[in-house]
Amino acid sequence: MFNLLKRAPEAVPEAKASATGPVVGYGGAGRVAWTPRDAVSLTKMGFVANPVGFRAVKLVAEAAAALPLLAQDAAQRYETHPLLELMARPNAGQARAEFLEALFGQILLSGNGYVEAVGEAGLPLELHVLRSDRMAVVPGRDGWPAGYEYKVGAKAHRFVLDEGPSPVCHIKTFHPQDDHYGMSPMSAAAVAVDVHNSASRWSKALLDNAARPSGAIVYRGADGQSQLSPDQYDRLLSEMETHHQGARNAGRPMLLEGGLDWKQMGFSPSDMEFQQTKEAAAREIATAFGVPPMMLGIPGDATYANYQEANRAFYRLTVLPLASKVCGALSNWFAGFGAGAELRVDLDQVPALGAEREAQWRRVADADFLSAAEKRRMLGLPAQAE
Repeated sequence: MFNLLKRAPEAVPEAKASATGPVVGYGGAGRVAWTPRDAVSLTKMGFVANPVGFRAVKLVAEAAAALPLLAQDAAQRYETHPLLELMARPNAGQARAEFLEALFGQILLSGNGYVEAVGEAGLPLELHVLRSDRMAVVPGRDGWPAGYEYKVGAKAHRFVLDEGPSPVCHIKTFHPQDDHYGMSPMSAAAVAVDVHNSASRWSKALLDNAARPSGAIVYRGADGQSQLSPDQYDRLLSEMETHHQGARNAGRPMLLEGGLDWKQMGFSPSDMEFQQTKEAAAREIATAFGVPPMMLGIPGDATYANYQEANRAFYRLTVLPLASKVCGALSNWFAGFGAGAELRVDLDQVPALGAEREAQWRRVADADFLSAAEKRRMLGLPAQAE
């Protein structure tokens, strides 16, 4: 009877969370988790100072940014939609192609892409791509990001994540050893970038020295054992640097005084293989970014029968997965603002996939055992016609 008079305990609202989240976030709760790699140096050496890395990033980013987008929900595709209008003019200074190219470029170079939403309520009025080398994640006690800190010089701005939609969309690639940041292809290609840059510097030094290995000036003297005096050595060295080095002095005859003899040195086997090492490093860089070496003009690669096949594989294996990942992340982010539709790549409008899509449409149309709804679902169309 007394148990009946006791007050029933109030129901505690159920909160679902990862069991390992507090372990991950306990040590650094509230503090900025800086990126563990030097993305600035990787960008300078692998993109700014390396033609293969530069072209690979530009090729992927420009191709992904040029893909046609559509807005679709479970019922229909929209020819006009606020999402499409926002992506067509994300901000006053950028059009869609420039905005998406910057976003894809940040992901390729650092493994992380950050998009800021500007607006009071509802769908954002503007979108801005933030530089990933200036952004840092602020982890909470549960291991998930509690905010983001954008720092330029001595000034910093913190984006706080509260109950509403996040003001920042963080798109990251998979990193097996980091909880907050993605891994960039440039990081995986860092060793190949160093080899390629070193080979380029070696080639430049070779050109500066008359485009051939150095020879040797042998001084025998009268008795065959004498040595040059310090003044004679400095004078000879100065004349060599002034009159016989560099492309301007290539082929100029050398006047040697008594006791001096010139011994020409030929190419060693390691010198002859240096160009092959450089080409192998270039192929590794292209492989890290998912670009067929044939499309970068790198010789010695016969993976694909022709350029058209390589271009189709490039779109299917590299460009489309990256674009679909970004569209999915943005759509999930826009859902918090009440977008009501999601962004997708219009595969039927990609020229590189024209023959492949035509064959798929033909196969689905000829499948009499499928219903109309099943055919539409296989083709990525809404469940019912507009």
